[in-house]
Parts: sequence; C-alpha cells; structure tokens
Amino acid sequence: MQENIPKGCNSLCRACAHRNITSEESAEQKMAWLAHALSPWGKELRSIKTPLAQERWGYREKVSLLTQWSQEARWQIGMIACKHFVNLQTCPIHSERVRKMILWISESIPTPEIFSLSLYAQTGKQATLILKTNVKPDLCWLVEHEKYLSQTGIEGLWLHLHPSAGRRLFGKRNWHLLWGKPRSYNEMGLIYGPTAFQQLIPNLYIQSLREAQDFLTPQKNDSIIDLYCGSGASLRLWTIFGARTIGVEISAEAVENASINAPLAQILRGTCSLRIPQLNEWAKNTPLQHRLAYVNPPRVGLEPDVRHWLATEYRPLRLAYLSCNAGTLARDLAFFEGNGYFVEHITPYDFFPNTYHVETLTLLQRKGECPYFHLGLNKFHYETCSSSLVIKKVCFSKTTLSV
Repeated sequence: MQENIPKGCNSLCRACAHRNITSEESAEQKMAWLAHALSPWGKELRSIKTPLAQERWGYREKVSLLTQWSQEARWQIGMIACKHFVNLQTCPIHSERVRKMILWISESIPTPEIFSLSLYAQTGKQATLILKTNVKPDLCWLVEHEKYLSQTGIEGLWLHLHPSAGRRLFGKRNWHLLWGKPRSYNEMGLIYGPTAFQQLIPNLYIQSLREAQDFLTPQKNDSIIDLYCGSGASLRLWTIFGARTIGVEISAEAVENASINAPLAQILRGTCSLRIPQLNEWAKNTPLQHRLAYVNPPRVGLEPDVRHWLATEYRPLRLAYLSCNAGTLARDLAFFEGNGYFVEHITPYDFFPNTYHVETLTLLQRKGECPYFHLGLNKFHYETCSSSLVIKKVCFSKTTLSV
C-alpha cells in the first residue's frame, strides 16, 4: 500500500485510482492491462517508462473543474462523485500554480448574483473562468484582486461565456482576456494558449519524442506527415532535422500556436480525414522510401479512412504512433499488420502517475524494408551511436524544442 500520500487528498475523489498503492504496484497493474489489451504483441512490449519520484505529485497543470457556491459564502472548486460535490482545493496532484489559483477564486470572486461562475479550466500559466451565459457580468471587483493574482504564477486570465458548457468545455466565441497576456511559453520553449493540450510531465514526454525521433530519423530528403499535431512540439522536432513536414490539427488555437512553434512546417486545419486530398497532393512526389509518419490521435484512435489511407496509400517507411487508448491502438495495429507492417516495439509511458491511465509509443516498420539502410549503418552501430549522432544536436532554449 502507498505510505506517503501528501496531505490534502480528499478520499471521496475518484480521479486518482492508484493513489493508495505504490508506484511499483501501479506500474505492474498498467503493464498487466497492456499485456492483455495488446496480447498479440506481447513480445514487442517493453517495460514502462516512469517519472521521477518528485514528479509523481504536484504535476497536474491542466485541469477542468466544477464550481459551487458553498454555505461558507465562498466558491469551492472540485468535481462530482457519487452525486456529491468533492472539494479539491488542497489536492496534492495539482501543481502549486493550480492550488494558488483555486485559493484565489475562493477568496476573490464575488457571489453568484454578481459573477455566476460555472467551471474553471487551467492550462499551465493560462486560466479560464467559464460562465454558462452570453451576458458579460460586472467585473469591477477584479481590480482590487489583481495584485494577488500576479503572485499565483498565472500569466493570462480569461473569461469565457459559453451557455452550453459541459462535456464540451469550450466554444468558439465570447472569449475575453481579463488580465495578463494571451499566450505563455512552456518548459520546452513552446507557445500555448488557454485551450491547449500538453503532456503534464515534460521530461517523460521528451523521452517519448526522443524515442520516436531515434526510430524515424527524419532527414533532409524525407517527408513526414504529423497527424493530430497539437501545438507543434513534434512538428518542430522534424523540421529541426531538416525533414519536409506537414501537420494536421482541428483546433484553431493549436494551429495558430503550431505555426509559431514550427514555422518551417506546413499546417492544415481540420479533421485528418477531410485533409487526405491535400496530404496526397503534398506527398505525391516523395518516393516511398522517404515517407515517414507520426500520429498522436485522441482516445478513439485513428479515423477509419485515415487508418486506411496511411496503410494502403501513403505507406510510410516508418510510423510512430503515440496512443492514449490501448484498445483502439490494438485495433489500428491489427489493420497495419494486415497491410504490410510489423511492430518493432511498444514502449509504455506513465504520463499520469497515481491514475490508471497509461500511454504507449508504438514503432511500426513497413515489411521488407531495412530501417537502417539510409544511415549506412548496421543495426548494432545505429543503436549504439544514434544518441551522439542525432539527439545531441538539439538543446534547450526558448526557441528550440528541448530533446
């Protein structure tokens, strides 16, 4: 059993299913689940990559939480569990920045009659107050609370008026920047906004990008398609190594940020399935041996027509697939194997410690092709030399992705 749960953990909270077991037990459970869900590829399944001990708590910088006006005449921030409101003001999984903002809300925002707060969302240094209305409320109260707001670590505070907010948290319109600046930089030097998705443990995410880059080895003669590319972390990496790069992303904010984070990449906005004609046109002059792909789909996995197009038309020599759902990953891998691909290996990443969630990076190779021919190296030399030949060319900075 877990012996050192930090103070402040609410026993009614259902978010952290593994908080009462050790990190070793959690890893074993996740590996057991993956071994079951990905049983056809059991031999290719590697040991799970886990975060450092100090990264297992206080790591959650992206939250979407409910609000409630309490009998103590202050706002509470939390979730609904078993039809009861669970106050998460002192949650030890939340980062210090999130905890400070929750405290600021409880002490600063006036009554529901003045400011009818419904939801609170935070992504890193960008925070959003969500009201289920189209009517902008009186904001005179904000002036006297700005001083403490500047001490929370937040750089931008937004008001979002969204009458139908719920399962779908954000709408397209009625965004108002109340305080600070509209964009921030994360630990990897990437710009992001209030609706961005970001992996919560940067060091571990960087490891996964390293592994994908080490396998794909994009070079100047290669073309790489990056689907569900988000704010451009992976896009920037491919362009750093000289590869011709295109990404597809549905979020307008993410596309805007990706164009700044990866200015050398071409970026298409929309669903991946609707962008297949443009992707075909972009790739038509690239020989098969120079086609690469990186995909990071949501939990539903690859769209059926995207999966079919990748495996039967675009046919990349190598493909890296970061998945957050082993079930849909198994479905997609079976399709790829039925269309001339084999799985090199699967590496699990514990991006969400103390929960049951686990992500995996799968590396696929087109059958009949040697993945090392383009380097002029055999496999042994490639594996022992790759980090010095490739990885170390990139360093930490505000303008360069840190890998």
